[in-house]
Amino acid sequence: MPQPDDPAHAVSQIVAQRIEALYGQPLDELEALADVPESTLLAALTGNHSALAFAERNIAFQLDRLRELIAPKREIGQFDAGHILDCARRIAESVATRDAYAKSTGAVLGGLRRATSLETQPPASPVPTAPPAAVSRTR
Repeated sequence: MPQPDDPAHAVSQIVAQRIEALYGQPLDELEALADVPESTLLAALTGNHSALAFAERNIAFQLDRLRELIAPKREIGQFDAGHILDCARRIAESVATRDAYAKSTGAVLGGLRRATSLETQPPASPVPTAPPAAVSRTR
């Protein structure tokens, strides 16, 4: 699992904390339980968390690669332009994936409460999404 204060994985950390709070167990243990066919909601939640965390890791990886490709002292050659565009495309796809999983998983988690303390538990806070990317015009 990512480090507690890692901003690149903030959304998946919040989702993990909410799943753990809902089920009252660490996420690692819950993922092992999710293999049981009777726990379909748990399997869906842990699966969504895994996809969300993967998207966040891919965003971080592609950003590092993009920074490497456009380093100030590095000359951009004929083939580098294609790699730069590919990194940008992959970042955009991963951001869209992360946001979609965060939104759908957050909606499900927002409607669920622990059954043992239903009357005393405050409503769940929404899962934050990343700030929208700056839009630039190409023409």
